[in-house]
Amino acid sequence: MTIQTTPHLNFRGDARQALEFYQSVFGGNAVINTYADFGMPAELPGAEKVVFGLLTAENGFRVMGYDIPGQTEGSIAGGGSTRRENNTTLTDQALFVSIGSDSFDELQGYWDALAVDAVIVEPLAASAWSAGFGMLTDRFGVTWSASVTA
Repeated sequence: MTIQTTPHLNFRGDARQALEFYQSVFGGNAVINTYADFGMPAELPGAEKVVFGLLTAENGFRVMGYDIPGQTEGSIAGGGSTRRENNTTLTDQALFVSIGSDSFDELQGYWDALAVDAVIVEPLAASAWSAGFGMLTDRFGVTWSASVTA
């Protein structure tokens, strides 16, 4: 028996943009359904927003996205911030999305793409526990923890 865990990110109006961005970073296939696709009258506000979004890639990357009805402020729900201070990570965010790669070079490619318009919490570099580790908060407010797993 196997089990699969997939982060399900709840956005305030920009789930489609986030899923398309993550697809540009990790590749894969996206399925994006709107509220209108599931029966909401198309003329109602928010009908074009995402009720079900799933991105899956052959490299194992999976993420889901959803737009909270009636919210249009953009960014991920729960928001918050993460920063480094005195060699400690301080955060009031409920979760991070963690990615791991077998090689630093592969991880660097994902990192560079995610880092566009992001806030770097900790630069990607060798650490005491990994050949590469870094943290950033992307343009959608999602904080990513990236590490070399080999």
